[in-house]
Amino acid sequence: MDDLPRRLGAEALGTALLLAVVIGSGIMAQRLSAGNDAVALLANALATVGGLYILIEVFGPISGAHFNPAVSAVMVVRGKLPSASLMPYVAAQLLGAVLGAWLAHAMFDLPILQWSAKVRSGSGQWIAEAVATAGLLLVILRAPAGRVAAMVASYIGAAYWFTASTSFANPAAAFGRMFSDSFAGIAPASVPGFVLAQLAGAGVGLGLHLAFGLRAQPTATGAVREPE
Repeated sequence: MDDLPRRLGAEALGTALLLAVVIGSGIMAQRLSAGNDAVALLANALATVGGLYILIEVFGPISGAHFNPAVSAVMVVRGKLPSASLMPYVAAQLLGAVLGAWLAHAMFDLPILQWSAKVRSGSGQWIAEAVATAGLLLVILRAPAGRVAAMVASYIGAAYWFTASTSFANPAAAFGRMFSDSFAGIAPASVPGFVLAQLAGAGVGLGLHLAFGLRAQPTATGAVREPE
C-alpha cells in the first residue's frame, strides 16, 4: 500500500490522456470529415487504438493500467487488487476522465465546461456495451505475457465497429464523455444505462474466464499486470 499514491497518479493521468485521445480525435475527425460519420468514426477508432496501446505500455508497470472501474472491480474479485484500493482507483479514474475531457476542449479552443446532448439509449446500445465490456475483460484475463497492450487496443478498435454503441466498455469513459458535447459525447441521462450494462458485461467476462479455465499470464506490461 506504500506506493498507492503513485499508482493512483498513474490511473488518473492515464485515464485523462485516454479521454483526451478519444474526445480530441473525435473533435478533429468531425472537423475534417465533412459530415461523413463513417470517416469520422474510423479516424476516432484508429486514434484510440494507438493511444490506448501506448498508455497501457507506459502505465501498466505502475498501476496495472486499468483506466476503468469495471476492470479494477474484477481485479479485486480475483484478489489481484486490494479491496481497500478499489474506491481510490475508481475516484482517480473518474477524476482523470473529467480532466481529460476538459483538456481536449482546451486544445481545440472549445468551452471547457460542457454537457453532452448526444442521447445513446435503448436495448441495442445496452447489449452492445455488455458485449464490449465482457470481451474486454476476457481479453485482459486471457492475453499472453507481453501482448496485453496490443490485444486490448485491437479489441477496442474492432469493437468500435461491431457494436452499436461504438464500445465505451468503461464506466469512467462514459462518465467523462458526458462532459463533452462532441462527436464522442454521451448525454448524462444515458450514462446510468451504459454503466449498468458495462458492469454486467464485466461480470460475464469474468464468468467466461472462470468457466473455460483460462489463466492470465504474468506480464510486466499492460492491464493484466497487477501492482505488487
